[in-house]
Amino acid sequence: MHAWEQIQVTIDYIENHIAEPLEIEELAKMAALSPFYYQRLFRRLVKKPPGEYIKLRRMAIATEKLLEKDRRILDVALDLGFATHEHFTRVFKKTFGLTPEEYRQNPAVFNRMTKPQLLLHYTLIDENVPLISDGIVLEIGRRQLQSAESFVGLSAKAPLQFINDLGVASGPDPLDTLWRTFHDQKNSIPALVRGGDEIGITYASDEEGFFNYFAGGRASAGANVDGFQSWQLTPGEYVVCTFEAENFEHLVMDVLYKAHQYLFGTWLPRHGITTEPFSAERYHSHSSDTTEMEIWVKTISS
Repeated sequence: MHAWEQIQVTIDYIENHIAEPLEIEELAKMAALSPFYYQRLFRRLVKKPPGEYIKLRRMAIATEKLLEKDRRILDVALDLGFATHEHFTRVFKKTFGLTPEEYRQNPAVFNRMTKPQLLLHYTLIDENVPLISDGIVLEIGRRQLQSAESFVGLSAKAPLQFINDLGVASGPDPLDTLWRTFHDQKNSIPALVRGGDEIGITYASDEEGFFNYFAGGRASAGANVDGFQSWQLTPGEYVVCTFEAENFEHLVMDVLYKAHQYLFGTWLPRHGITTEPFSAERYHSHSSDTTEMEIWVKTISS
């Protein structure tokens, strides 16, 4: 068994026993490592020490369970291994900046700790061959775009730290407000193609420490609407990563992060492919009924 597989065994165990006391010594024994080397290897592969990871996974699960409004907050706390409502509230507020009661009254979209799938760092799939792992279905292929596709929407800056922290930290999602604003205003944009795809573009910012993000919808060719920005996917070859999840929240908060990690950290480098400095998240609609999406990156000819 590879070292990463030993750590994955304990990650899976933690997920299935998240409400129980989880001792480092027992986890290390499960991985056939000393507690010292277990914690060292876990931190290197997961980017968090085991104790911090367990706490943040409990908080990530809490954001889902708290939306079940027929359940008492105390019951959610007990289900996640907290002895008291007060302790649960204190940890939740320290993690997300608001209490469970405040979150339940006004749900927000949070970046949160994702359960890692370490094989995504070590498994290389061929083009157009699905990779299935722990509920993730992912496939990568190439597409030739013959003519430009136009999009109209809004853009904003966000800290680069948000990208660096995706899937391993907890806090507000700075892009959620941009998407909400676009959806509030999109019916007033006559150039939008009704029922057309929506797209989120991540690209470089001139300001150090930030990136730009464009959120928009498919538009008529050459559309230029006052008060809105435009973006074109230009003709050429694209690598397209298609993936799906059981629901929209899981799609954009967990699986999107893992697909990004696999595409940019494993698949493109090991295939020796370089791409233009942007990536496009493409949805039928950035809304709650969407369970499938694509990441588009444009290749650079060598």
